[in-house]
Amino acid sequence: MHIIYLLSEIAVLLFLFGYGYLQLDPEFSMEKRYAMKYKVREMFYYGYHSYLNYAFPLDELNPHKCSGRGPDYNNIENININDVLGNYSLGLIDSLDTLAIMGDKDEFRKAVELVISSVTFNQITNVQVFETTIRLLGSLISSHLILTEWVDVFKIELASYDNELLDLARDLGVRLLPAFDNSLDLPYPRVNLRKGKSDFYNELACTAGMGTLILEFRMLSRLTGDPVYESVAERAMDKLWSLKNNSTGLIGNVYNLSKQKWANPMSGIGAGIDSYYEYLLKSFILFGNVEDLKRFVTYYNQIERYMKRIVTKDPKSDYSDNPIYYVNVDMRTGETINNWIDSLSAAFIGVQVLHGDIQSAIMHHALFYKLWLRYDGLPERYNWALKACDYSFYPLRPEFAEATYLLYRATNHPFYLKVGERIYNSLQTYTRTRCGYATLKSVESKQQEDRMESFFLSETCKYLYLLFDENNPLNKRGDFIFTTEGHMLRINRFVREKTAFYSVKEKQNMLSSNFSNYFLCEKFPEYRKLLPPVSEKFWDTLTTFLNG
Repeated sequence: MHIIYLLSEIAVLLFLFGYGYLQLDPEFSMEKRYAMKYKVREMFYYGYHSYLNYAFPLDELNPHKCSGRGPDYNNIENININDVLGNYSLGLIDSLDTLAIMGDKDEFRKAVELVISSVTFNQITNVQVFETTIRLLGSLISSHLILTEWVDVFKIELASYDNELLDLARDLGVRLLPAFDNSLDLPYPRVNLRKGKSDFYNELACTAGMGTLILEFRMLSRLTGDPVYESVAERAMDKLWSLKNNSTGLIGNVYNLSKQKWANPMSGIGAGIDSYYEYLLKSFILFGNVEDLKRFVTYYNQIERYMKRIVTKDPKSDYSDNPIYYVNVDMRTGETINNWIDSLSAAFIGVQVLHGDIQSAIMHHALFYKLWLRYDGLPERYNWALKACDYSFYPLRPEFAEATYLLYRATNHPFYLKVGERIYNSLQTYTRTRCGYATLKSVESKQQEDRMESFFLSETCKYLYLLFDENNPLNKRGDFIFTTEGHMLRINRFVREKTAFYSVKEKQNMLSSNFSNYFLCEKFPEYRKLLPPVSEKFWDTLTTFLNG
């Protein structure tokens, strides 16, 4: 069997295990699901049109003031804003492929033409390489593919299109390259889009920021024929792998590029490190990079060994009755280093689904659902020892919605439709404003903050829509992968064969590899679709653990 077909079939299985006939219970009829799809669609357009009407061409919407915001030129140290906003119409670009997924061909064409006619990256702004890559570069590449490689899927054609989105992606990629202008093989976290390398806040870099570039950069190399983007991102992956602890096999959270040592030895699955694991696995799924797969499996095994905890109310009870959670540990010893979990760690549920560890994903998801039921949002940090929020704000993050969607695709269990409905109802009740959706400054008081981040449109709405839209063309396919910002990249022969990365011998080794050794690939039994995903005893134990 040709290696391309072998890898494609594995990717299909990874994304669609258990996929079969739709299973619905009386409480979630097809009519209700259809209605929910259009409710989510209205939610997206309420935010999207508010951005266009009140904020464009600035980067983000202020949903209380009904105005736009861009970089904070008056305070260069305001990295909470300046890392993301670069005066490049972020809200428009990040939303492009959501329009295509919702089948709005005319609005997608208009948005693409608006990007082509109005966006330039020739800006004197200091931006974070990670955020710029996943939000902008990923969306430009995905939208270019929709108009070229995916015409058969989305049926969108633009007669005047002449690869302008790819040209913008290439221009942005060139402007990000100065981040790699060092002898460390690791990127600086920030660049100035016009001047090149930034001298501002470039000493400390998080693992996710350095290790979450490979999908977008490698795809840019495939599409442009320029190997430089792939080369620098691959060297960063190799370097990070060399920096793991020799004893535990774990990697830290923040690295000091000047001193060339770990500044924060905390290892976990959440903020600062989460998408690094994700991109190792997805690098294999998309490009067939076996070395990244092996690295991912090594990390996964060590995460299970050092970070996984089982809430044991009754030691004699069945394992499946005892909830699980994942702690942050010291990379040097594997010992617990603090008592909190953060909302970004919900993304690891999706990684577990793609890896085939369905049972762990189901149990892990239940923990975050319990938190959602308690707060109608996910606190940024929850202290499991104090059973209270450490940081209670919720910026409309998508990770829990993404996990819910992926678990539904893996199991077809109607429970996850109900979870999606609860997410939607919470957002409508507590975050909707007179011109958009607002960050919750506190999930406890429900006080709002005047900011709608672009990922609400590019991810949160997208995953909820796909959850309820059974007939969406993406839900009928297995030949794509989402980036960590929810942008689609297609798995095909071109992206795997057009490479200077693998030698003939390496490709032969890939062909002979037994990939079943690397994936759990659990089949979700049909009978379990008629039962709750976890037992009543599990829920009781989890409630006691989180609430006391």
